[in-house]
Amino acid sequence: MNELVTTINGIIWSPALIVLCLGVGLYFSLRSRFLQVRHAKEMIRLMLEGKGSEQGVSSFQALSMTLAGRVGTGNIAGVATAITFGGPGAVFWMWAVAFLGASSAFVESTLGQVYKEQINNQYRGGPAFYIEKGLGMKWYALTFAFATILATGLLLPGVQANSIAEGLQTATGLDRSYTAAGLAIVLAFIIFGGVKRIATFAEVVVPFMALGYILVAVFIILMNIERLPGVMGLIFSSAFGLDAGFGAILGLAIMWGVKRGVYSNEAGQGTGPHASSAAEVSHPAKQGLVQGFSVYIDTLFVCSATAFMLLITGQYNVEGPNGEAMFTGVKGVASGPGYVQTALENVMPGFGAIFVAVALLFFAFTTIVAYYYIAETNISYIDRHARHPWLKFVLKLAIIGATIYGTVKTADVAWALGDIGVGLMAWLNLVAIVLLRNVAFKCLRDYEAQKAAGKDPQFDPVALGIEGADYWERRVAEGKKGGTQADKVEKTV
Repeated sequence: MNELVTTINGIIWSPALIVLCLGVGLYFSLRSRFLQVRHAKEMIRLMLEGKGSEQGVSSFQALSMTLAGRVGTGNIAGVATAITFGGPGAVFWMWAVAFLGASSAFVESTLGQVYKEQINNQYRGGPAFYIEKGLGMKWYALTFAFATILATGLLLPGVQANSIAEGLQTATGLDRSYTAAGLAIVLAFIIFGGVKRIATFAEVVVPFMALGYILVAVFIILMNIERLPGVMGLIFSSAFGLDAGFGAILGLAIMWGVKRGVYSNEAGQGTGPHASSAAEVSHPAKQGLVQGFSVYIDTLFVCSATAFMLLITGQYNVEGPNGEAMFTGVKGVASGPGYVQTALENVMPGFGAIFVAVALLFFAFTTIVAYYYIAETNISYIDRHARHPWLKFVLKLAIIGATIYGTVKTADVAWALGDIGVGLMAWLNLVAIVLLRNVAFKCLRDYEAQKAAGKDPQFDPVALGIEGADYWERRVAEGKKGGTQADKVEKTV
């Protein structure tokens, strides 16, 4: 089983996917004139703007739902793994894929908004929707939908659950069966409550957990501030093979940095558009810009917090291509959350290990909840007319079962299965957004033009020559008949 999973993982995560992730992000950044820099202030403004409605959630709620999926065990265990197998230089390549990936996140989330639908009085959208409507390739859309249900409903939850169990067991000795039972009960309560409960849960928990984790990291850095210049130098020298100790693993630094960067921030992977499509906005580019900023929060803030805590305390190991030890800063601890727990425990005895375990619990659990929403959205795509309501019930049972199973299976298998799920989605989605790039950049130019004219941008797909945006066409038509959609949203709220 392990050999089969490893072989499949190696095929999917070939150098071609690494080049595709970086190349697409670079192309979109150049094409948009680096919107992630030009519109940084606008991203923050839009993040706090807007209200929800009966059909959709606010921009901030949609951002929180997206971050619930992005900020997970990849931000703790994933960073530790990247450093173990790619050296400190992997951190730089995580930053690179995040910076370039912000433009990919803009494109995919804007497309999600353009082609979203209203199903059972709720906004639904994502790659399956824009592949079918924008490219007219239903077979491709169905392939993505099934791959995503498999990945987020069965493969990926196990990674998150495994890290939760490992963190709690290391910190408190809690038996994994108790962890499994607790996760199953709370998860069932939330996912059986529907999209609104998921959005409310994410809105409250995600900002709190991310801010708390970053503040602890800042405290660790300040306590070891004299080492910070050396850590920064090590990251950059290792990233380009200039460090004598880690120069031999330059290729691994790039591969692991990109792999864990994509796993963590999910830019271009196709998960972000699901939550962003649920937002109530007047123009697709608004939510696209908000989602672009979410990549920064995930990787530049949260992942960097983990990386600096590990590197500045020296509590990490680095292995060469053949498994030989290149650097040993911590002994008797497996690569993953244990590194971070050891680092904090050395600085804050009696608090560090428990804090990381709690952070992992929140980070990973909210990610499992987000995975359910993504899988449910793809079931809604396949079963638009709700002729088979039992499908969602089966999904609920499946993701609860995957979560329970994930607490007891080995971490290596969990991560490998998770990587397969991420890789499949990334391949399918990156090709789609490259083919549909012109639609997203039309939206960006239209948004910028309306802003320059002093207007609150409103989206009219017909005026832009965009076909297949049925929801927006109806919205514009209804607005001309009986007031703007914004007026209706205000009344609803």
